Amino acid sequence: MDANQTPPAAPTLEHVARVAGVSRATVSRVINNVRNVDPQIAEVVRAAVEATGYVPNQAARSLVTRRTNSVALVVSEGEDRSVPADDAFVGRVFTDPYFGRVVSGLFSVLRPRGLNLVLMFVETDEMRQQLVGYLRQGHVDGVLLISSHPRDPLPHLLTEAGLPAVLSERPKSPLRISYVDAPQRVGARLAAEHLAARGCRRVATIAGPMDMSAGLDRLAGFREAMAEHGFPEIPAVEGYFTQESGGAAMARLLDEHPDLDGVFAANDLMALGAVTVLHERGRRIPEDVAVVGFDDHHAAMLCRPALTTVHLPVEEMAAEMARLLLDRLDRPELPSAATVFEPTLVVRASA
Repeated sequence: MDANQTPPAAPTLEHVARVAGVSRATVSRVINNVRNVDPQIAEVVRAAVEATGYVPNQAARSLVTRRTNSVALVVSEGEDRSVPADDAFVGRVFTDPYFGRVVSGLFSVLRPRGLNLVLMFVETDEMRQQLVGYLRQGHVDGVLLISSHPRDPLPHLLTEAGLPAVLSERPKSPLRISYVDAPQRVGARLAAEHLAARGCRRVATIAGPMDMSAGLDRLAGFREAMAEHGFPEIPAVEGYFTQESGGAAMARLLDEHPDLDGVFAANDLMALGAVTVLHERGRRIPEDVAVVGFDDHHAAMLCRPALTTVHLPVEEMAAEMARLLLDRLDRPELPSAATVFEPTLVVRASA
């Protein structure tokens, strides 16, 4: 381009409106994700945006919508975790397949709306207070909260501050906050029913962390169902939802109960660790010991033999979290809402 030549003007809303054959106001509503636009018209406008190369001015857009077009995914960890001291919180999150499934489900809803996801971790009360202060300043539009500790104060802090938020499970005390949930006890009962139906009589369980709701509920549901089948004493060793802890727990159970013939692991990673130890000890699966896991993520298919497990629709649950938050942002007057997903048993070769 010649130094004296005027650069071409950037496309404007008017350019997009002319190409789409609609009004400037309609283009503005589509770009700002206002929902009262006919879907066919919205599609024409989006095509015109792509054809013209129009790029919205984010600062101006935020002034109009009072939105940042970002939501925070907050992963909250309790301060009193009983995990080993060198078990780094952030590292565990990124290596847990559950977290990847959550993010995938969230993006399936957020990406079509052009929304960004801001990832935040909190581990202490000081960090929680800093987080609430940050959120109150309007840096994001709302919060998707992953918290599984009964004593976590963050759900209460968010509702007290009047911040739009959706929780990843039912709150432990009544709160005006939307949430998604799956009945963990029901899922664990499915595992117990299956092992009992197979004829397993010397059953043990590798439990999840006892400071997490999932760990407590899965253990309680499994023991309740086994007691109904006439087995009131079910040995349990606590794990930490990691493959290493599952292997260690399995080794201890075999040392203390060498004749066991069925194991329920409270998540698939621990089940994978248990299967490895069973192979090392010369136990055939499922002929000698049947194994059932929980979650049904890719670890279940990596297992040899393939793992029988309780399926939770994690991606669908995360997508529903995003939808509930967007509904609240679009219509702040809506009451809090809840969606409950039922677990199912996926039978494979391990049990």
